[in-house]
Amino acid sequence: MILDTLNAPRRQMTEIDPALFWSSLLLLVMGLVMVYSASIAYAEGNRAFGNQSTYFLVRHGLYLAIGLVCGAAAFQVRMENWQKFAPWLFMFSVFLLMIVLIPGIGREVNGARRWLSLGVVNLQPSELMKLFVVLYAADYTVRKMNFMHNLQRAFLPMASVMALVGGLLIVEPDYGAFVVIVFIAMGILFLGGLKARLFAVLSLALLAAFTFLIAISPYRRARLLGFLDPWEDPFGKGYQLTQALIAFGRGEWFGVGLGASVQKLFYLPEAHTDFLLAIIGEELGFFGVLAVVSLFALLVHRIFAVGRQCVQLNRVYPALVAMGIGIWFGVQGFINMGVNVGLLPTKGLTLPLMSFGGSGIVVNCIALGILLRVDWENRQLMRGTTA
Repeated sequence: MILDTLNAPRRQMTEIDPALFWSSLLLLVMGLVMVYSASIAYAEGNRAFGNQSTYFLVRHGLYLAIGLVCGAAAFQVRMENWQKFAPWLFMFSVFLLMIVLIPGIGREVNGARRWLSLGVVNLQPSELMKLFVVLYAADYTVRKMNFMHNLQRAFLPMASVMALVGGLLIVEPDYGAFVVIVFIAMGILFLGGLKARLFAVLSLALLAAFTFLIAISPYRRARLLGFLDPWEDPFGKGYQLTQALIAFGRGEWFGVGLGASVQKLFYLPEAHTDFLLAIIGEELGFFGVLAVVSLFALLVHRIFAVGRQCVQLNRVYPALVAMGIGIWFGVQGFINMGVNVGLLPTKGLTLPLMSFGGSGIVVNCIALGILLRVDWENRQLMRGTTA
């Protein structure tokens, strides 16, 4: 009996998708290394961080450790319990998005009020919302499965909820998180059976809404125009993108070497967060970037493979949760990479599993724990055992 207890974690590790596990772990480890490399000069030259070169390394490592513990805890929770509590978790995240806007409670940085101070760490509610909207949208779709052809009964209730969330995120503002959450919700509804024609019409309506938001805001218009031609104003609205492009150019095929980046020496802002990929491109070159893109492609592919396996086993809710997380990682990763190489306008979105950010890395690890649980339960069912 004691031996069975001791061997249980080892058996669990052999009963999960190895490609899913190792691609995730490699991205986490590579992120830790590159966050340290990208932040050394910034931390060492800033009194706010005690002039300590390891400031961000220590904190990112701590967040990663907390995330792995939370992910391991999430792995122990049955998917039926995640479904049971999904609406409550979603309402909790909406509540957090509301209170973060209250002056004196929400912490403001660079004109954005996105963080709740918890003493030694800050919580970013929009990161929690990404996970909880996956759980909630999957549960909502399962409950409305028989009405997916009906706009009024299937889409409008979810649209009203997403409008509330979107309004709160725009007030912060956090447009990047809003875009990702909309993709997650729409993707899960589509995978749940929303008709293609209706999905296309709604997608066009959303595109028109985003265009309107850009048109009415001089700030958003300036960012868009800066993305289209960053060299027109390389020291103003196009500064971040031009510095990122210089980093990629310096890296060429094999990079200048780990730790040898010049752009991280106060040229490229947010080098350890939003523009981590540019530093990877400079230090590790084209092949370093290719390795990151390949690992993300493998990760998303295996996530959707787990989701398809759920469908074959008639496990609809876990299938939608897995695919929703796949949409989340895929869309956010694509946007971040697109911003870094100049394919998309600048957005405040980090690279999942890699960029510095306490809430982001912890929530990413929890999502991975849920994914591994979905895969583990699939394997138990195929073996004919109870999870």
